[in-house]
Amino acid sequence: MAKTENGRQSVDTRSIRTISSSHIDDESSLGSDSEINGFTSERQTDKYGFIGGAQQYSEASAQDVPPEVLRQREVKWLDMLSHWDKWMIKRFDKVRLRCQKGIPPALRGRAWLYLSGGKVKKEQGHGKFQELDSQPGDPKWLDVIEKDLHRQFPFHEMFVSRGGHGQQDLFRVLKAYTLYRPEEGYCQAQAPIAAVLLMHMPAEEAFWVLVQICEKYLPGYYSPGLEAIQLDGEILFALLRRVSPLAFRHLEKYKIDPILYMTEWFMCAFSRTLPWASVLRVWDMFLCDGVKIIFRVGLVLLKCMLGTREKLKACQGQYETMELLRAIESRYMQEGFLVREILEVPVTARDVEREHHTQLKRWKKNRGELNFKSPPRMHGARLIMLAEPPRRQDLQQNPTILLELPQSTPQLKKSKKKSVKKSQPAVEIPNPYPLLNDTSSPPSDSPAPPPVNSKMSDTVPQIDFLHSLHQQQPPLTDLPPAKESPLQQSTQSLSSSEQDTYL
Repeated sequence: MAKTENGRQSVDTRSIRTISSSHIDDESSLGSDSEINGFTSERQTDKYGFIGGAQQYSEASAQDVPPEVLRQREVKWLDMLSHWDKWMIKRFDKVRLRCQKGIPPALRGRAWLYLSGGKVKKEQGHGKFQELDSQPGDPKWLDVIEKDLHRQFPFHEMFVSRGGHGQQDLFRVLKAYTLYRPEEGYCQAQAPIAAVLLMHMPAEEAFWVLVQICEKYLPGYYSPGLEAIQLDGEILFALLRRVSPLAFRHLEKYKIDPILYMTEWFMCAFSRTLPWASVLRVWDMFLCDGVKIIFRVGLVLLKCMLGTREKLKACQGQYETMELLRAIESRYMQEGFLVREILEVPVTARDVEREHHTQLKRWKKNRGELNFKSPPRMHGARLIMLAEPPRRQDLQQNPTILLELPQSTPQLKKSKKKSVKKSQPAVEIPNPYPLLNDTSSPPSDSPAPPPVNSKMSDTVPQIDFLHSLHQQQPPLTDLPPAKESPLQQSTQSLSSSEQDTYL
């Protein structure tokens, strides 16, 4: 039921929880599992795993990174993941820059796990997912979840088969969350979020990242009534006044409530709106910098579609405007264009929080107190990490491939012990390369002299050998003496840790 409030048409909160899935259901009915099962071998998949070009602008909009550049980025990300706490605290600007450039595909799942704080939650809640997975779950949520499984990316090779491993893992993750947060239960917009995560990581890791997104990045989005998404809709509309006044006046003129066009955008984190190459880049930045990235994407799309007078001439009315926003032009969603526009939008986390407080006061004045009080929102990976400082063991990378090595037999252990007991003391070996000015060196056939110092007996032959090699080199009389480089001069006065940071 619609009602008029503050001059604009709003939507009854009782029906909002199903709005996000109504458009999804219509699109998903185009291809069910029964229609495409059996044809997977004949249909080609793109590099993202979608069958038959289901993600239509992927190849055209994707930016191909040269292999040598990709290898360099992988090395840098491996170094960051190995020293994650230091990078996040001391060099977070560099982490943000590398997320903006795009996380390498081979490390995207691991990077998302670390950025979201899911790695720390997983280690601190060791065994929690297995405990939730073994429980039967609430029947009222299980029935709804099972009906939604085949609607999540039905043309992706991971979810194409009804009852396949992809749908099974998706069911496990969503069921575990209803048991983890029974007061929230299940919302249909959580399914595409979990499906995107399962494309990049195992079920347990996807569960903990989903927990972080629901509790830290988008708190209250999936709670009954969806009051948080309505608040963010008002925030988006207020920020639009600054970014694109023309689009703002047009939406205000036809009394188009933000909840009508931004619900699926925000609740699904644009996973069902953008081409897949753009989805991955948006998620890289979203998990690094927080919800301000989602606001920026929405502002860019509104500005591109409604920000010129030529565009507005074709949508003189509410219906035409909504149809325009449902069919966004592909050129505005291409990876290169979209990422560049996102980075140029002048909206910060402070702007979002300031507008949040303004809209919250207006909400309480017009509608009263919120029915569901969500935890405070964390703007980015660094704030999440500072709010819950991890232990060093929580950030250790676990191997993804485990090999069972054969254990040593007891006979080998006994033989080693016997060999150690019967080992003879080391005999001093004469130096075969004496120094040229060393006249006291015995001849090759003479017995070895006793060692002068037992601690130095093992190192003297090596030192004499190096000296002899040095003496055998021809003199370099024509070359000037080597000078220290400015980098060496500047780093001599630094400590060892400072030298590592500088170099």
